[in-house]
Amino acid sequence: MSRRAAVSHRGRLTGALLGLALSTLLVPAGAHAQGPPGAPGGGPGARRPTPLPLAAPRKAAFTATEATWMSVDVSPDGRQIVFDLLGDLYLLPIEGGRAKRITEGMAFDAQPRFSPDGERIVFVSDRSGGDNVWTLRLDFTDTTQVTQGNNASYISPEWMPDGRHLVVSRGGGLGGAAKLVLLDAERNAPMPLITAPAQLKTLGAAPEPNGRYIWYAGGLGDWQYNALFPRYQLFRYDRETGQSSAMTSRYGSGMRPAVSPDGEWLVYG
Repeated sequence: MSRRAAVSHRGRLTGALLGLALSTLLVPAGAHAQGPPGAPGGGPGARRPTPLPLAAPRKAAFTATEATWMSVDVSPDGRQIVFDLLGDLYLLPIEGGRAKRITEGMAFDAQPRFSPDGERIVFVSDRSGGDNVWTLRLDFTDTTQVTQGNNASYISPEWMPDGRHLVVSRGGGLGGAAKLVLLDAERNAPMPLITAPAQLKTLGAAPEPNGRYIWYAGGLGDWQYNALFPRYQLFRYDRETGQSSAMTSRYGSGMRPAVSPDGEWLVYG
């Protein structure tokens, strides 16, 4: 059984550094997250994410002490991190130790991000048959499919500071120019933020704490071998004026912006 590689799209300021700490990671193979109610982390009536309607003919158990190509985020209280690995999501204490798997199964779950109150995560999953945005309460009492349909691709979801709205890049499929859209985490109701130019890809949204400005990486054209620099640069979108401003012009490009919790610093690749 083969699974496509997980591609991380953005890490927060401290999350980008925590990849180095994962050398202490020990992944348990027996924890259940998309399984029946009552699995670890929830009570007898706890609801788990609905798995894809596919039966896996066999399972593979493994133990890992380090990993790559992960998307990592730090909880608001700084006590734990959430990350993706081979299509499943895990929680890990900030000091390291044993990771707890919170989703599993045939669905490919990736790009998790903590909500501002630390009670939910948003992530992208194909459990509905196509890539969509989902939220999961960390007490495992509720899972919500935020976006509908299976014809769009969603990349790098992130919470807005109000804890109710999400900003995510939505594309029209493989090779399409992804655009930032604003979502209501409970009612969907997508609202485009950036529409022009049509060929500009906008990825890795990073809202400032005041909620007015959203940083992102923008670039023209699709991915290619032997690409010439620069490929992407950083932009800042002003929600009040609806205008974007170019913020970097480095030859080596700019990508994956992450704003510090106090809004005073920005780190990027």
